[in-house]
Amino acid sequence: MISTAQLEIRYFSNDNFTGTMIDGYEAPKAILTKEAAYALKIAADKLYEQGYYIKIFDAYRPQRAVNHFVRWAQDLYDTKMKEKYYPELDKSVLFKLGYIAEKSGHSRGSTVDLTLVHISTGEELDMGSGFDFFGEISNHGTPLITPEQERNRNILRDAMVDAGFEAYTKEWWHYKLKGEPYPDTYFDFPVN
Repeated sequence: MISTAQLEIRYFSNDNFTGTMIDGYEAPKAILTKEAAYALKIAADKLYEQGYYIKIFDAYRPQRAVNHFVRWAQDLYDTKMKEKYYPELDKSVLFKLGYIAEKSGHSRGSTVDLTLVHISTGEELDMGSGFDFFGEISNHGTPLITPEQERNRNILRDAMVDAGFEAYTKEWWHYKLKGEPYPDTYFDFPVN
């Protein structure tokens, strides 16, 4: 639906905080409810006019993938991706701090994780931290980033909010559609 969108579906690869491909990801696709997809297209079109593509890291997430995250989080000895994704945190606090949950808005189909890419260079904008980095530096409003990094985050946030999404305070990349159509449903069909 958004021909200019780039996809880097991290959970269809080993390049994520678990270090393994995630259950339920059988293809590198981004699936959203119609309502969320239309809203995202509005944001993507606005961003395109400003010189940016959107790059999607995750959209709909099957409940079986969330269950995979939960199992991973309970194995405190599996820390092979700690240095890249949560170097300052003990794995045992990831639930308490809200980085991992037993239910995810992604499983309702109207949440998307994304960043921006310069059309002219093909390079991602510097957002101050990477996707799925667990730490204060990933929070909206953090004092740990430069003014330029904050401006970059605000370009994304402003377009997404104007299109009908709301931001998650702990993750600059995470947006949920306001008034999502399935607020109480957690789907579990695979991404294929």
